[in-house]
Amino acid sequence: MRIFLAGIMQGSHVAALVHDQTYRDRFRRAVEARWPQAEVYDPHANHTNSIGYGLEEARSVFMGHVAMCQEFDLLVAYVPEASMGTAIEMWEAHRHARVVVTITPLVHNWVVQLTSQAVYRDFDAFLHALEAGEIDRLFRSQSGD
Repeated sequence: MRIFLAGIMQGSHVAALVHDQTYRDRFRRAVEARWPQAEVYDPHANHTNSIGYGLEEARSVFMGHVAMCQEFDLLVAYVPEASMGTAIEMWEAHRHARVVVTITPLVHNWVVQLTSQAVYRDFDAFLHALEAGEIDRLFRSQSGD
């Protein structure tokens, strides 16, 4: 299984700022504990200074990540507030029949509703579903097993 950890980076910041990314370690540990053999990709891990990228480098990295979302089996998205990049990643995964699981309080947002097979209001709800095997069942039903 290949898992893409999508999530807010710049969000709605007007300035050249990045949201706190410490959530990524927590998500990665939870996912790797559930699926130790999985390949887990965190787009921030190799691009911690991405806010300083020039336009061409930013385009290359972003388009590469979008392409990965089309190919990975599962996309786990963390969206505590609107995130245009994460929305595009979710859309591309959805458009290519990949499983999208979203952690967000934005449960009424159309992009969240239309692209996600499961939506959890917070990390604890996601963690409970993960430990209960809910996401495994979702993944199996999506893949036809």
